[in-house]
Amino acid sequence: QVQLVESGGGLVQPGGSLRLSCAASGSINRMYTVGWYRQAPGNQRELVATITSGDTTNYADSVKGRFTISRDNAKNTVYLQMNSLKPEDTAVYYCKAVLERSGRRYGYWGQGTQVTVSS
Repeated sequence: QVQLVESGGGLVQPGGSLRLSCAASGSINRMYTVGWYRQAPGNQRELVATITSGDTTNYADSVKGRFTISRDNAKNTVYLQMNSLKPEDTAVYYCKAVLERSGRRYGYWGQGTQVTVSS
């Protein structure tokens, strides 16, 4: 069974930092593109950042220069380093990964981790 688990969320003051992790476990051959998304109450889920298997990254304009996405292929884990956090970054953060199992690729979502930026 394949699982995608996010961790690292929490409560932080404005200007603070958090590092989120997205770890894939189970019978996985390879992890391809991974994206971090977020959804605030009353809002649609939005894309925050992506990283390809070749380490090409993309960011939403709202987080450019503050967030950094990276990956550790040996651990099947992708990270989202979030600096200079703002109250408007408050949301549930989800990761979505394309994983290869038995020669086929599948998309998986994690369960989400809450990030709250407040004084």
